[in-house]
Amino acid sequence: MTTSVAADANFFKNEVNRNAHIGVGLLFYNDVGGDARFGTQSALVTLSGILPVGKAGTLSTGIQGGYGSKSLNVNNLTFSSQWNGVNFDKSILSGEGNIASFQYMDASAGMYYVYDGGKSSFRRNEDFKFQVGFSGYHLNRPEMKFTTVTGDRMYSKWVGHAGVVSDIFDTDLAIDASVVQLFQGPHSETILGTILKYRFANGTKYTGHHEDAYVGLGAYYRLKDAIAPAIIIDWKGFRFGMSYDVTVSQLRKAYSGGSLEFSLSYTNLKTALFKGRNNRF
Repeated sequence: MTTSVAADANFFKNEVNRNAHIGVGLLFYNDVGGDARFGTQSALVTLSGILPVGKAGTLSTGIQGGYGSKSLNVNNLTFSSQWNGVNFDKSILSGEGNIASFQYMDASAGMYYVYDGGKSSFRRNEDFKFQVGFSGYHLNRPEMKFTTVTGDRMYSKWVGHAGVVSDIFDTDLAIDASVVQLFQGPHSETILGTILKYRFANGTKYTGHHEDAYVGLGAYYRLKDAIAPAIIIDWKGFRFGMSYDVTVSQLRKAYSGGSLEFSLSYTNLKTALFKGRNNRF
């Protein structure tokens, strides 16, 4: 079971003219799974600087820091050393040593660029956006203290992502495509996705008094592992998403089911005068 709650806001932004400003965000994350209830918890604060670049670009850089913890309940586990010939006997010492929960400090940083071609076009069905970003997590490589062994540190995680949102000319349709690449130590993960969106309500293009409303259908693919059909609804600043993650790799032999995921976000654009329509990801 994974739960994540985040919120962010900008400060010192001029609502009429584009200018440099700052952003502040909070993130709370909790992930628990398995018989041992192995869990990762974190509470993080983000500070970013946002700088307009040219007529249609925006560049932001940010740093993130906070508190993390790892937890588990070893009493829920059994080991082969506890087999007495008939069944598993938890009164037999496992020989696994003392395994404990622990806390640590965490530090991350990243950079993000958005090009919004729709800001310079008066025609409705010509909106085009491109975004690309790069970030590094666990840059301080926190020490893992499950046992008395020292020097075991978490690998830093490197993430690159890119996406494009483009209207299909003279229609109410748009394509939203993205790719994410992750590296952490010897491990890597690639996620590809495409959503076809249908605009069922038109917004005002520049004043922001009314926003476009969309319903979208598509899928995400985790390379060599899983596929996740998804549906999204974007309406009046709210975005609701639902997906079902289905394992298609050899791992399905161990777990034949899937996982259902929900997401809900809200973006307040009521005071964003002269902002391009649907100008967010």
